[in-house]
Amino acid sequence: MSIRVLLVDDQVLLRTGFRMVLAAQPDMEVVAEAGDGVEALKALEGTEVDVILMDVRMPHMDGVEATRRICLGENPPKVLILTTFDLDEYAFSALKAGASGFMLKDVPPAELLGAIRAVHSGDAVVAPSTTRRLLDRFTPMLPSAGPEPTTAELSRLTDREREVMLLVAQGLSNGEIAARLVLSEATVKTHVGRILTKLGLRDRVQVVVMAYETGLVRAGGGGAAH
Repeated sequence: MSIRVLLVDDQVLLRTGFRMVLAAQPDMEVVAEAGDGVEALKALEGTEVDVILMDVRMPHMDGVEATRRICLGENPPKVLILTTFDLDEYAFSALKAGASGFMLKDVPPAELLGAIRAVHSGDAVVAPSTTRRLLDRFTPMLPSAGPEPTTAELSRLTDREREVMLLVAQGLSNGEIAARLVLSEATVKTHVGRILTKLGLRDRVQVVVMAYETGLVRAGGGGAAH
């Protein structure tokens, strides 16, 4: 089964370049293209899509609003945001809206293809260092969540799950977390799955965003005091 990709960008030349890269892959297929968020939503009405490569700055409807609407749907496709700057408030807003990660537009093709496959596999993308830097920069500008939501949401987790969540939020992979906590990778994967289920989150990027918003992780990457 090919990974069905929707390309959303207002620059035709850029879409052409991405399409050529994806078309060369035996496991990927570009099933539709759109020049803005409005066109993207229309394209999804009649086309089965697994992963969306979504530009953020577009006319008519930007990628943030389009991502928000798409992620409200049932079993939505995964959204990978494409941005020119790695510290971009639009990319930050898109992560909060439900995107599974973001890539720079000048990313090497192999990295882009790897990210598409990772997102599609449901093996939720490990938050890259740029995502952490993005959160470090923009989270302090958010209104404080306050102690009540923090307690209510995180109290659903066991101590071990909180520990795993903290390490996920610091950008560690399952293998790195397993080594740090002296657990098997399969056990860490189980913990991550439970964290996602208990908190109603889609993937690791959403875990990272919530960890910052609830104060489990402070800007700068450290864990909050218990």
